[in-house]
Amino acid sequence: MKEFKDLEFAKTNIGNIAAAMMFDNNYGISVVMGPYTKGGLLGKYEIAILRMPPGKEFSVITYDTPLANDVIGHLSKDQVDEYIAKIQELPTIE
Repeated sequence: MKEFKDLEFAKTNIGNIAAAMMFDNNYGISVVMGPYTKGGLLGKYEIAILRMPPGKEFSVITYDTPLANDVIGHLSKDQVDEYIAKIQELPTIE
C-alpha cells in the first residue's frame, strides 16, 4: 500500500510544491502546498482525488466519491496519509 512517504514532490512555477500518484484501483491523489493553496501558508496540504478515465492515459480530478466532492485543504501529513489509504480502498474503476 502506498503512503505519504512515496510521494515525489517537485516545485511548480508559482511557488508551490506538488506531487501526484495513481493507485491500482484507477484512483489517485494530487497533493499541493504553497501560497495559493488551502492552508499552504500555514504549512498544510491541499489534496484532490483523481481518477483515470477508462481508455485514457491521463488523470482528472473527480468530485464524485464517497470521500470528497471538492478539493480538501488544511491537512497535515498524517491526514493526507489517511486519505491515501482511504482512496486505495475505493472500488476499482473499470
